[in-house]
Amino acid sequence: MTKEKNNKNQHIPEIDPEKAAKLVKQMVESRKAVEMKELEKEIPEKVKQDIEKLRKKLSIFKKQLLKKHKYIEAISIMPPQASQIIEDEEEVDKQKDEKLIHVLVLVPEDNEKEIPKIKVEAIKLIQNIKPKIWIHIKSVPELWEICFDGKYPYVDAISMSFPIHDKGTLGALRAANIHKTLILKKFERYVVSYVIVGSVVRGQAIKTSDVDVFIVIDDTDVKRMSRYELREKLRAMIFSYALEASGMAGVKNKLSPQVYILTEFWEAVKDTHPVIFTMIRDGVPLYDRGAFMPWKLLLKMGKIKPSPEAIDMFMSLGEKVADNVRKKLNDIVTEDIYWGVLTPSQAAIMLYGLPPPTPKETPAVIRKLFVQKEKILEEKYAKILEKIVTIYKKYEHEEIKVITGKEIDILLEESKQYVERLKKLMDQIEKKAAEEMVIQVYNTVFGLLKSIFGQGNETILRQKFDKQLIKKGMISPRNQKIIQEIIDAKKKYKKTKKFSKHDIEQLRRKAYDLVSALSEYAQRKEMIEIEKKKINLVYQKGKGKEKQKPKKAELFIFRDIAFLNVDISTDEITRIDSKGKAQKSDKDELAEALKVHDHTTRMKITPQMFATIKKILGDFDIIL
Repeated sequence: MTKEKNNKNQHIPEIDPEKAAKLVKQMVESRKAVEMKELEKEIPEKVKQDIEKLRKKLSIFKKQLLKKHKYIEAISIMPPQASQIIEDEEEVDKQKDEKLIHVLVLVPEDNEKEIPKIKVEAIKLIQNIKPKIWIHIKSVPELWEICFDGKYPYVDAISMSFPIHDKGTLGALRAANIHKTLILKKFERYVVSYVIVGSVVRGQAIKTSDVDVFIVIDDTDVKRMSRYELREKLRAMIFSYALEASGMAGVKNKLSPQVYILTEFWEAVKDTHPVIFTMIRDGVPLYDRGAFMPWKLLLKMGKIKPSPEAIDMFMSLGEKVADNVRKKLNDIVTEDIYWGVLTPSQAAIMLYGLPPPTPKETPAVIRKLFVQKEKILEEKYAKILEKIVTIYKKYEHEEIKVITGKEIDILLEESKQYVERLKKLMDQIEKKAAEEMVIQVYNTVFGLLKSIFGQGNETILRQKFDKQLIKKGMISPRNQKIIQEIIDAKKKYKKTKKFSKHDIEQLRRKAYDLVSALSEYAQRKEMIEIEKKKINLVYQKGKGKEKQKPKKAELFIFRDIAFLNVDISTDEITRIDSKGKAQKSDKDELAEALKVHDHTTRMKITPQMFATIKKILGDFDIIL
């Protein structure tokens, strides 16, 4: 670390050291947010500006350093609250009360020899930056040595640092460390070791790598439940914490925990089970109560020797390689290729407007709809889908046991061709749906206009719409523009056959508003016309003590027919013709008469009709 020098050409504004330290602390503590931008929405404007200045400085430093050393795994800001731990561990020489910002640079094992060179260049890049920055450069193996030495607080500080560049190692470590912390907080007394293994330890992690961790649980003093119950109970909680930890860490890495109880784990250690052997040999403890490191050292010393059974197990793993490869090849067909063509096929059927069929029925539906009915798909693609589904079903029923690599290559190529053709088919379906939508909207709107105004061509109906509805204020004037857009849309589509999804969606929404307005008006008009045809009656049957309560009846009169609803509470309807002949009827016949009746004709009731009504009801009064 070199001391700061004056630089008249310094083009980046300086920040007060204490303020900068606070800002870094805010950034570090915000790691529970998935993205930094989400946090910044809640930060005052002035603080945002200061954060941007600090990020700008570090961005320049990162850019210049990575330009020369692209292999660098990570660059991150250490959390200020862990400064004392960092400074004690690194024996940082600083003046009393001097505040430093600590920056970690992580390099791969293969480039370990470059560390002195990187350090010199990094110091030159930050020597004129305020606040003062202390550079810590470590290789991935050096990072794990900290864990082997049991300096877990130091590892915690590193894992919670704020990354300004990370290929995946720090993010994976952060997720694992948060997971470990959640587990220890809940049941620390049971946790023997928390060990990380796999690509993270090898320095090969990327931002989407799985993070493999082993958790050993002490079951030696369990009395109230069986060891199996303890393991399953803790396993369920540990797996739920894994999802929570990835979210809190703000990474895409998926945590894959393996949970062992101590008694079973110890038996596996004694037998040198291949999985446990690998875990002890390659794993790095993020937490250990004194069990894992002795096992690791004993393994290095050759004191843990595999049993004959374990040796046979190691050999069997090699012998099973060919079988495993064949199984994986078969799985490619039975899972990846099969679902890769089936799912988009069902999507095409749904886009067409039908519910998705069963997997077995899908090839037949594709052929029937798009090859035979619509004639927009070639038969060879229906055959490809049918072939893949058939192979899958035969494999599922063990009629086919082995699928060769050559056969898989052919299926992969055919499935690729099928999916590409299906994309074009989706476009064809959408265009057809667009045409149907435009025509359907037009027909719906002008069908309503005909029901309101009677028969007429587009021009006549449009004129009546403007004169009787818009000018009289029956519906909103904006509907005048909508109906014109619907007319124009039909003309445009017939001429160009081109409509974007956005255009169709806009037309659909506007048409919905217009149709709603017209439907409401038509209903109001119909109700008015119905009321014109309806006469309300009140009658009372019986005499003296046998006199019944008054009842209400309705009489609907048309040109040469009438319908009498004898009791509106029971819908007892009688049909009466002009000669007074009465027949039993129902609501459906009345509704049909109202529907087809020309409302412009005058009502007419004959003396014979009147006599029949009186015969049915007795004396009655007309209510106006």
